[in-house]
Amino acid sequence: MATTYESFKLHTTPEKFYIEACDDGVNDVLSIDRVSTEMTLTVRKDIPPSAVTRPIYGIMGTIRLVAGMYLIVITKKKKMGDLLGHPIWKAVEFDVISYKKTVLHLTDSQMQDNKTFLSMINNVLNTDGFYFATNYDLTHTLQRLSNTSPEFQEMSLLERADQRFVWNGHLLREFLAQPELHKFAFPVIHGFIVMKSCCINGKVFDWNIISRRSCFRAGVRYYVRGIDSEGHAANFVETEQIVQYNGGKASFVQTRGSIPFYWSQRPNLKYKPKPQISKYVNHLDGFQRHFDSQIITYGKQVILNLINQKGSEKPLEQAFAKMVASLGNGMVKYVAFDFHKECSRMRWHRLQILVDTVAEMQDEYGYFLVDADGTVQLQQEGTFRSNCMDCLDRTNVIQSLLARRSLQSQLERMGVLHVGQRIEEQADFEKIYKNAWADNANACAKQYAGTGALKTDFTRTGKRTHWGLMMDGWNSMVRYYRNNFSDGFRQDSIDLFLGNYAVDEADMGSVLHEPKDWKFLTLPIIMVVAFSMCIICLLMAGDTWTETLAYVLFWGTASFATGGFILFNGRDFVDAPKLVQKEKMD
Repeated sequence: MATTYESFKLHTTPEKFYIEACDDGVNDVLSIDRVSTEMTLTVRKDIPPSAVTRPIYGIMGTIRLVAGMYLIVITKKKKMGDLLGHPIWKAVEFDVISYKKTVLHLTDSQMQDNKTFLSMINNVLNTDGFYFATNYDLTHTLQRLSNTSPEFQEMSLLERADQRFVWNGHLLREFLAQPELHKFAFPVIHGFIVMKSCCINGKVFDWNIISRRSCFRAGVRYYVRGIDSEGHAANFVETEQIVQYNGGKASFVQTRGSIPFYWSQRPNLKYKPKPQISKYVNHLDGFQRHFDSQIITYGKQVILNLINQKGSEKPLEQAFAKMVASLGNGMVKYVAFDFHKECSRMRWHRLQILVDTVAEMQDEYGYFLVDADGTVQLQQEGTFRSNCMDCLDRTNVIQSLLARRSLQSQLERMGVLHVGQRIEEQADFEKIYKNAWADNANACAKQYAGTGALKTDFTRTGKRTHWGLMMDGWNSMVRYYRNNFSDGFRQDSIDLFLGNYAVDEADMGSVLHEPKDWKFLTLPIIMVVAFSMCIICLLMAGDTWTETLAYVLFWGTASFATGGFILFNGRDFVDAPKLVQKEKMD
C-alpha cells in the first residue's frame, strides 16, 4: 500500500509555504506559492534559512474564502492505539493559515464576511471526532479491505479511500489532482474511535469500535433529514466493532441512517416539530437507490425501525413499511419495534424481545473472521440498518446489544471465552464495553444534535436511573435551544467545509446579510416587556384589587398573545441556514 509521510515541518516565508516531510531518508518538500497558489515538489535545500519553522502533524487541505486561499493544518494529535500494527491518531488541534499576508485589500463588509466564514470552518474543526492514519486505510472495513485487487493495494490512501467517509475530500481536491503530492495528504474521517486492550481468562485481546460518519448529506438534526436524489441518507454512520487476538481478527459492521425517503422536520420553536413527508416527489426512486447501494456495499439488509407507531411518528413508520413492501426485494427485510412503547415505565428488559426476534437473521449474516494464518474463515453477509428519528439514542442502545451478541460468538470462536461463559459475567470487560458504547452515542449525538446522547445511563449500567432521566431532561433542553437558535450556523459551517457551498467573491452581499424581518426584532421585546410588566403589577399591587387585576390581565394578555404569535410564526424566529439551497433542507 502506498503510505503517506508521518511527520512534517511547516516553513513559512512571505512568498511561500514549505511543508517538509521529516520521515527518515526523505528529502521531499511541498512548496505552495502564496500568490499563484501553485503546488510543486522541491527539496530541503530550497527552503530559505529565513523561514519561520514549526512542526505540524498533517495537512487537512486548502479552502478559498473571501480573503483568498487558506491552508488548514493539524497542529496537535493524540494516539488512540494500534490497529493491526498501524498507529491510529486523533486530530486534536488545527490552524487555518491565510495565503495572503494582509486583509487590507478587503472592504469592511468583506472583512466581516471573511471572519464569519473563518468561524464556520473553525466551528467544524472544533467539533470533536476527526481521526486519521498515515499507513492504514481507516475509511474501509476489514472485510472490504480483504476483498480488494492488487491494483487497489497499490493506490495511494487518497485514491483508494471510501469517499463517503473522507471529510477533508473537498479540502484535498488540489492534492488529488496531482498524484506526486499524494504522500503529503491523507483522508480524515469524522466519527468516533475507541481502542482498548482487554483481558478475559488471562487472555489479552484488542477490542475496538470505529464509527465513520458519512459526508454525503451531512448536517445537523432538524435541517437534514431523509435522503437526497442520489439515495444518500442523512446522519449515515457505519459502525465497525473489531477484535484482535493471537493473530486472528474479527469484525462486525452495523449501519444507521435517517429514514430513507423524502421528509423534513424543520425547527419552528415547538419542542418537537411535526415531521412532513414530501407529497410531490417519487419516493421509491430515491429509496431504491439507497438500498441498491447498501446491498452492493453490505449485502442483505435488515431494517430495524425503532420509531413510535403512534402520534406524529406514525405516518413515517407506515410509509417506511409500505415502501419496503413496494420495493419487493428479498434482500431487504423490515422489522418495526416501538422502542418507547415497549420500554415505557422503565421496562428496559423488553429490549430482549427485539434481540430475540432478529437472532436468527444475525446468526445467518454472521461476521467477518480471519485466523492467525490470514485465512478468511467467515464473511459477514448482511447488516442491520437501525434508525429512530435522529438515529442517535434509541439506535445506539440497540446497536450495542447486537454488537455484544456478535462479540459473544467471536470471543468463543477465538478461544477467549470458555464454553458456557457470558460476556455479561466478565465485570471488568463489561464496564469497558458499556462505557465505550455510551461514548460512541455521545460522540454521534454531539456531531448531529449538538449535545450528548440520551439514554446513555442504560448503555453504561444496563438499567435506567433517575439521575439518567434528569440528565436526559437537561440534554433535551440544550438540544431545543441549539436546534432552534444555533443550528443554522452549524449547518452552514458543514456545507462550507464539505464544499456544498463555494464562496463567490462577486456575490457576497446578499448571502450573509439577509435583513431580519421586523417581527424578529420587535415581537420578542414586546413579549418580554409585557411579561415583566405583568410580574411588576403582581408584586406592586394598585389601590384596589380590581385595578391590579385589570393591569395583570392587560399585560398578561399582551404577553401571551405576543408569545402565541411568535410560536405560530416559529420558522421566522429560528436560526436558519443562509448558504444552503432550499431544496437541500426540504
